Amino acid sequence: MVHHLHRAVAAALLGAAALAACRGEAPGASGDAVGRLVDSLSPVVEQTVGVPFKAPPRYAVRSRAQVAAYLATKLDEELPPQRLTAMHDVYRLLGQVPDSLDIRGLLTALYEEQVAGFFDPDSGTLFVYEGSDVKSAQFKFVLAHELVHALQYDYLALDSIMHQRRDSDRLAAAQAMLEGQATLASMTMMAPGQDLLSDDAIWETFREQLRTARGSMQVFAETPRVLQEGLIFPYLEGAEFVRWYERNDAGGGQPYGAAIPVSTEQVLHPQRYAAHDMPVEVPLDTVGAAPGESDVMGEMGIATLSADLAGAEVVSTTIPIGWAGDRYRLYQSEEGPALVWLIAWDDQRAADRFMAGSGARLRALPRAGYRTTVDAMDVAGHPGTRVVIAPVAWAGWNSLP
Repeated sequence: MVHHLHRAVAAALLGAAALAACRGEAPGASGDAVGRLVDSLSPVVEQTVGVPFKAPPRYAVRSRAQVAAYLATKLDEELPPQRLTAMHDVYRLLGQVPDSLDIRGLLTALYEEQVAGFFDPDSGTLFVYEGSDVKSAQFKFVLAHELVHALQYDYLALDSIMHQRRDSDRLAAAQAMLEGQATLASMTMMAPGQDLLSDDAIWETFREQLRTARGSMQVFAETPRVLQEGLIFPYLEGAEFVRWYERNDAGGGQPYGAAIPVSTEQVLHPQRYAAHDMPVEVPLDTVGAAPGESDVMGEMGIATLSADLAGAEVVSTTIPIGWAGDRYRLYQSEEGPALVWLIAWDDQRAADRFMAGSGARLRALPRAGYRTTVDAMDVAGHPGTRVVIAPVAWAGWNSLP
């Protein structure tokens, strides 16, 4: 998922959920007004997070047109046409988005629907949108949230972390730690005196407000679930993980550096993080055709796919699914895109459960001119599954890994 639009959209959504604040246009944001607010919030951010800024936070007020042009450039950098096409092909072959979906247009529409500001790690600048209501609670929440990212930027190479390729699951896990800390810290600043770490009722209320906020944003509400979950996961599940992390003093300090989780499984199930349950590296050789985009689905991706295939109302993440690691590769051919996906499981029981549930549903998905196979096989020394969704005439059928 694209980092800049990802954070701009989701931060606005969570600001609305956390504070149930109304949007306003006046008094509009100006350099002086934003500067005063940054100056007043920065010491609170330092106190809440527990580390000082190494340099004063940089910020800039820009028109929506200026930021839209900037984000469009970033979108093209992070999702060039080949990668964007591959992402769409994978989702549609798995039955998670319509064939006709314009993902780039959708991401742009999500940005235009409701944003207030965002921190850009490439330039180290916090951008605020001209005309934002600087006195609203929602704006202060978003600014506090983004100031936490500015503080993180002083201690971490956020730009390199957020530009990982070929392992979206690991990227989502890193985002979850960073966004989770920013979400928890900004909520703490906006609700002083409340015990956000141990009061589970507050988080249940937050989840309910988030569901309400999701429904109030028309474009977001109509977005396919796989994209919705990708946007929300680092914030909602990340905040839950950081709550666990801080309550258990899991890393003995700030959640930086080597303490960052490496899989969505670790984020969803902190006991796996505590046990240092590391993902299995799944090798995926080419099949004699020109190799295309390759990536990792991860526990959250598989859970979302399972919910989509089953027609479930919500994505179930309470119980670990037994994921050990996975990797898929997309191939382009004259007949159409072909997907080869290998999944390693913790044990045979988890492999059998996937085969009987999501595997059977994948085989039953209709797609003219295509063939789907779901086979049990050894993957990286683990009980595993190989999923292939490819044109019937695809030459790669003769040389599958």
